[in-house]
Amino acid sequence: MARKLEGKIALVTGATSGIGLATAKRFAAEGAHVYITGRRQAELDAAVAAVGNATGVRVDSSKAEQLEALYEQIRGEKGRLDVLFANAGGGTMLPLGEITEAHYHDTFDRNVKGTLFTVQKALPLLSKGASVILAGSTTTIEGTAAFSVYSASKAAIRAFARSWILDLKDRGIRVNTISPGATRTPGLVDLAGPDKAQQQGLLDYLASRIPMGRVGEPEEIAGAALFLASDDASFVNGAELFVDGGQAQI
Repeated sequence: MARKLEGKIALVTGATSGIGLATAKRFAAEGAHVYITGRRQAELDAAVAAVGNATGVRVDSSKAEQLEALYEQIRGEKGRLDVLFANAGGGTMLPLGEITEAHYHDTFDRNVKGTLFTVQKALPLLSKGASVILAGSTTTIEGTAAFSVYSASKAAIRAFARSWILDLKDRGIRVNTISPGATRTPGLVDLAGPDKAQQQGLLDYLASRIPMGRVGEPEEIAGAALFLASDDASFVNGAELFVDGGQAQI
């Protein structure tokens, strides 16, 4: 049976753990050569070894010069990009009244600025009919205490997709948003701090709010990303695909 991304060149940013790493593995298993990025070299090297058919490039997606160097490398080695998953990002929790400018800038630089320039600087490399996937979140339609800045940054991501499909319509480039619900990733459990009992307590609480009765696994989000990356989604454009066990639908 033909693999869904046979011969494709893909880039997954923020791919040293969690959803990014699971997606890079899935893309490679489906025939793509995958470029992966991360901010820490040791974790990046380990991820490359885990993915297999991959090239790791140390990049902070909020730094324009590092993105430019990444795309110069891809241009020289492969000449094009067929799939781009702008996954890098993150955030921390602070309630209104305690939000600082540093907290705001860190979150928006990682999620909004990083996504914007990851996609914009990739445009010369993107092939006709390429698939661009943006990392959204269920927090854009659910209120979450102490997470307002992160939620706002992810709402901007959803807005990007709606407008970019118009900017790119003449090139046939699809832009979609994938919005995971609570997923068992290092980024999620670390919100509870280093205590294992507190981490499990957070996962149990989140599972209680999901109709399926559990949190998601990174591999489940990766499967949805594969759908959006592949020709199976050839007429899916500007959509937001919730992969959340029903969390944001009730």
